[in-house]
Amino acid sequence: MKITTATLQPCTQALADPQWKFARAQVPRLEGWVLRLADQDGHEGLGYCHAIPAISTHGAGAEAGLAFLAQSLVGRPVDDLAGTMEEIDTTLAYQPTVKAAIDMALHDLLARRLGVPVHVLLGGKLRDAVALSRILPIKTPDEMATMAGRLADEGYRQLKLKLSGDTDLDVQRIAAVRAAVGEGVALTLDPNQSYNAKQMIAAFRRMERYGIALIEQPVPAADVAGLALVTRTLPVSIEADESAQSVRDVFRLVSERAVDVINLKLTNLGGIRRFLQAVRICEAGEVGCRMGAAFGPALLQAMSLQAASVIRRLPHACELSEHLHLQDDPFTPLPVHDGQLRLPEGPGCGVRYKN
Repeated sequence: MKITTATLQPCTQALADPQWKFARAQVPRLEGWVLRLADQDGHEGLGYCHAIPAISTHGAGAEAGLAFLAQSLVGRPVDDLAGTMEEIDTTLAYQPTVKAAIDMALHDLLARRLGVPVHVLLGGKLRDAVALSRILPIKTPDEMATMAGRLADEGYRQLKLKLSGDTDLDVQRIAAVRAAVGEGVALTLDPNQSYNAKQMIAAFRRMERYGIALIEQPVPAADVAGLALVTRTLPVSIEADESAQSVRDVFRLVSERAVDVINLKLTNLGGIRRFLQAVRICEAGEVGCRMGAAFGPALLQAMSLQAASVIRRLPHACELSEHLHLQDDPFTPLPVHDGQLRLPEGPGCGVRYKN
């Protein structure tokens, strides 16, 4: 059975909070793309191409990459996932988010054709649900505390605070959030590269009294030595995100034991196949991993959830519910209960277009 059509559809979504901000950019909306693949019997597979200029690419770049590759998929066997993706990798340099969309759509199409969830193609689920962490964008301490209290009341037991690199203000943010949620909620910090190693070590002396569970990417992505210094010095888990943009990056971080945890994303790594390679490297090196936040519609979160369900150990909550503050989601919803996202039933990734 072969792929008969490959079409692109824009997926533009505004954020409910147009002032949503992290250390490197403000994100008022997403301009992603959906790849739709179909076979001769009418089965359809869906993949999402992430497009945020400060993180992956912009909308026009995503569209150009997908348009360049999409028609080469027509006529290929539906079950030739590895062969197709190897050819895609050699045809287009870089653009992992474009490759991720193709990889997702291929997995979704084959799974729907076989009548099984995507996780079956990955070896089978190890869990039925994944605990979630929600993100607090950079705002005033009082605003972040109010948001944190609301999320804690909704059942989330882990929150991630975006920080700006201004130590005095960042400490005020952490203190306000901790006061709002009490001791029963784990707090993680994400400066998004806004500190250098010694600044982070010094700042942590003022932050640690508030009970910090993990610090994500405190230093610039290229400063792996600085990341390792922070990891060796501080008593909390240190996580790489921007430093882990490829399987090769993950191998270096694990082999040098530069971090305790690596934040893995389908969109950064080029899809499910590369994601699983990175997971196995982490597992072999006894470095933790988790599914990190990649803004996008329910489709992207459903694919990420399928992949997260086959990870052997998830020491920290994953970030798979950020679609809840995006508007105009064209896909069927993924409901969250008590701070957890349950694996959808049914074939494929578990979501579909609403109409």
